[in-house]
Amino acid sequence: MKRLTPAVLVALTLGGCTLMPDYQRPDSPVPQEVGDRNGTADSVVLPGWESLFSDSQLRALVHTALANNRDLRLAMLDVAEARAQYGIEGAALFPEIGVNADGSRSRVPADLSSTGSSTISSEYGVNLGVASYELDLFGRVRSLKESALQSYLSTEEARRSAQITLVSEVANAYLTLLADKQNLRISEDTVESQQESVDLVRNRFDAGLGSELDVRQAEIALETARSNRAQYRRLVAQDRNALAVLVGGPVPVIPDDSLIDPAVAMLSDVPAGLSSNILLQRPDIRQAEYSLKAASANIGAARAAFYPSITLTGSAGTASSELSGLFDGGSGAWSFAPSINLPIFTGGENQANLDLAEVRRDQQVASYEQTIQTAFQEVSDALSARNFLKDQEQAQAALVTATERSLELAESRYEAGADDYLAVLDARRELLSARQTLVDVKLQKLTNRITLYRALGGGESADQTTVIGKTAASDEDAPGA
Repeated sequence: MKRLTPAVLVALTLGGCTLMPDYQRPDSPVPQEVGDRNGTADSVVLPGWESLFSDSQLRALVHTALANNRDLRLAMLDVAEARAQYGIEGAALFPEIGVNADGSRSRVPADLSSTGSSTISSEYGVNLGVASYELDLFGRVRSLKESALQSYLSTEEARRSAQITLVSEVANAYLTLLADKQNLRISEDTVESQQESVDLVRNRFDAGLGSELDVRQAEIALETARSNRAQYRRLVAQDRNALAVLVGGPVPVIPDDSLIDPAVAMLSDVPAGLSSNILLQRPDIRQAEYSLKAASANIGAARAAFYPSITLTGSAGTASSELSGLFDGGSGAWSFAPSINLPIFTGGENQANLDLAEVRRDQQVASYEQTIQTAFQEVSDALSARNFLKDQEQAQAALVTATERSLELAESRYEAGADDYLAVLDARRELLSARQTLVDVKLQKLTNRITLYRALGGGESADQTTVIGKTAASDEDAPGA
């Protein structure tokens, strides 16, 4: 044992160098500014998602989804798997030491014995041994450990990305349900008004003040309104099903008077122009970079295969032909069996493995750059759409007011006999379209806020404000650093 212990300690200290290439972050493939270039901000403050959403029912749905959603649960299990794999790779840096006890008895018949008589022999032993420990002289094991570490960090960022996406998807599904419920109320109001119009036109026809054509046109408008109402009933049912899948359980009853409110999601602290450095805090970009680092570490393992490898096997203990004599003086036994393997000809396998590792590294570089470009586009689109949607909402609200007045005038002229019923029908169709379009614009305005919030990397923490930019990232996180 005294002879084996120094050998193990020397083996542990020999490994140290690796053949991994020095990692350098690829240059950013996007401009330095996102959005309005006049007054670009280097940081942005994002509230926790509970502060973003003012609707208590929406917050409760998000909490339920975070606890029950199966996609998020799978992402968390992926993290646990990667953590365990990292532990496995890290354990290879240390020798496996174990205690082994064995014993055997055998009988040799007389005709096979050198003494001419049968013999019975016994052998017992207790050993503390090291089995096939590889000296990591050229960093193969350390490279694999580093690759496993970066893969673990990548899956952790993937979990964060899945959680942020889930929060935004639940919010968007909830808002879509509110919008379709509001459109359903509009269609129900339209059915009621169209039914009143049919009764009015039929009474005028019976009194000889109108034509049968007016009656048929009113009936056509009524059935069209009923079809529109059935469509939104179907959409509301589908919205509830989609929300139930995201939440991972039944969706509570939402009151019929619930309206899509611009105050549901407030995000007022994001300036119109941002530095592209902010994008590097997104979990999907960090995930892509960790995957790139893992692929780079695998190159070190592939390079180490060209160099000799040394494996140690040894044991120390006691042995005796009698069980009672195992620990007597002079029963000590030890063995030490190092082996070295020098690759001379492998049929090109080692070179092919190195080429494969380098190609996979290059693939991860392209994936990293593509992820940054996608993030840049998402943030740019969300920032540019914000002001346009505000203007569109104001114009659409004015259009609703104008069409309401137009319908009042058309109905007055029809009742006075100054115009036919076609003008009333046109005004009703325009009002229905304008009201439902206004609801859709409000929905787009809210989902745009949520999209911008997610695109900036917010949404993981429920109640903690996140500062993204210079205060949250070091200098090495800058594009091209």
